[in-house]
Amino acid sequence: MHRINDLLDRTQAFALTIIGFCESLPKDETSRILGRQLLRSGTAVGANYRAAYRAKSKPDFISKMGTVLEEADESGYWIELLAKAQKVNQSRAKPILQEAQRTGCHLHLLNQNSARKCGERSVVNWLERPCIKRFYILNSPFCI
Repeated sequence: MHRINDLLDRTQAFALTIIGFCESLPKDETSRILGRQLLRSGTAVGANYRAAYRAKSKPDFISKMGTVLEEADESGYWIELLAKAQKVNQSRAKPILQEAQRTGCHLHLLNQNSARKCGERSVVNWLERPCIKRFYILNSPFCI
């Protein structure tokens, strides 16, 4: 139970970080559009995790966690894109990107453990997809 509450707090803190990050972006059209996408995905991580936390069954939880993981990955994508488009400084984007990665890794492990416990075999092994593996394993010391 303690770990679940930690993740509820962590995903909410991530959403608040994303809100602050988006509000400080430059006011040009590109930053506005990309920032809006980041704001949607970054805040959806916590909202969808909260929904997963209240799932009616293990399969429902696993399904909802898939959405949470997709939103965490999408958040990382938008942060990377803003940094590569030079809309934000790399050093400013890096800690937020790392938190997206760490949060995604913790959520992935929780989802995989839940899938194993209920014998779910239809769950896509999210971390094994090449782009995700590179993003999370190579860039994050917390997900090995």
